[in-house]
Amino acid sequence: MKKFSSASTFKSNRQSVVTIGTFDGVHIGHRAILKRLVATAKSENLDATVLTFFPHPRMVLQQNVDIKLINTIDERTQLLEEAGLDNLIIHPFTQAFSRLTALEYVRDILVNSLNAKKIIIGYDHRFGRNRNANIEDLKEFGKTYNFEVIEISAKEIDDVAVSSTKIRNALNEGDVETANSYLQYNFSISGEIIKGKAIGRTINYPTANLSLDENYKLVPKNGVYVVESVIDGEKVFGITSIGTNPTVGGKEKTIETYFLNLDKNLYGKKITIAFLKYIRDEAIFNSIEGLKEAIKKDELFAKQFLTNRE
Repeated sequence: MKKFSSASTFKSNRQSVVTIGTFDGVHIGHRAILKRLVATAKSENLDATVLTFFPHPRMVLQQNVDIKLINTIDERTQLLEEAGLDNLIIHPFTQAFSRLTALEYVRDILVNSLNAKKIIIGYDHRFGRNRNANIEDLKEFGKTYNFEVIEISAKEIDDVAVSSTKIRNALNEGDVETANSYLQYNFSISGEIIKGKAIGRTINYPTANLSLDENYKLVPKNGVYVVESVIDGEKVFGITSIGTNPTVGGKEKTIETYFLNLDKNLYGKKITIAFLKYIRDEAIFNSIEGLKEAIKKDELFAKQFLTNRE
């Protein structure tokens, strides 16, 4: 797959079948579209090309809203590459880009830059300044600029019944299993292990404190989870606590993982933590002993869950 940093940098002498979207999560609904894109490209001897945007349009157009995304742009890129694309264009979404008229967008981006011969798009797709053009307008442009619009019907989209918003909502409720079923992979977060307050070490539950790579990445609801990771080539499991550590007077949100059966210095390592199961809400305990007892129960829960999963 070839990757391009904007539509203007895209260079190819082959015509493309194009699909367009933010593709946050690259979930099963997105995959159905991508599968159709790749199959159409092969049957028509065209390049399978995706036009996506970064930052997310709502980050630019609704700056007063704190929007968190399922994927970082690097994660999205990797997932799209796995779909078998020929070309991926990650176009910068700016205020100026949002003000392009429908004609300018179709003529300058889709036709002149991307050399689109076919466009696969959802029935409810809107584009152009103030999103005032729809799929019927796109079909009219197709007559002028000699490209075909392949419409993804409401039934096809409803059959999948998945949206990035539903997945974000599930994660915000701690329902990682529903999110993972929609994604068809385990939701994960990545970052560097940094030094924390080392409180876990004093109670025989040493934790790895994760500093996120990107601040726009969604973090699931505060609570305790069963997780998995790969460290030095070895798959390991653990318990991740997201929250402020209220029992020990914590104020700032942390992401701390106690890995089962792992005794390694992880400071400075970049790791990815995938979420498997929600255990419980964050809680305040009356004593450190109460906290230790809760972690012991979490550990037993995690081990039972992992045994039943095998």
